[in-house]
Amino acid sequence: MQKYLLLSEKSEQKILEYIPSNAKLNKLALFFQNFADSTRLKIVSCLAMCDMCVSDLAGVLGQNQTTISHQLKLLKDQNIVASKRDGKLLLYYLTSSAVNDIMLIAGDYAL
Repeated sequence: MQKYLLLSEKSEQKILEYIPSNAKLNKLALFFQNFADSTRLKIVSCLAMCDMCVSDLAGVLGQNQTTISHQLKLLKDQNIVASKRDGKLLLYYLTSSAVNDIMLIAGDYAL
């Protein structure tokens, strides 16, 4: 058994129970990788305001549609955004308001 200077066995046990499993940690790492790209951050910020199509996202962000579509696919693969059809348009939206909450908290921290 490990001997600690200040940490008790009880505290060690609580800490070990708190740490997520390796599988969950891998999922968390993949999730947070999505926020390592400024274009994806901009897309998430836009979609926090309203549902948008690729063309509108491209126009607002000053990017080409191919770039936006690629980034949307990555976000969609991680279940951060989803799409729905509105006539001929495909509208993208955030799958959870928690994503916006994470953005707001991180934004406060980054300042």
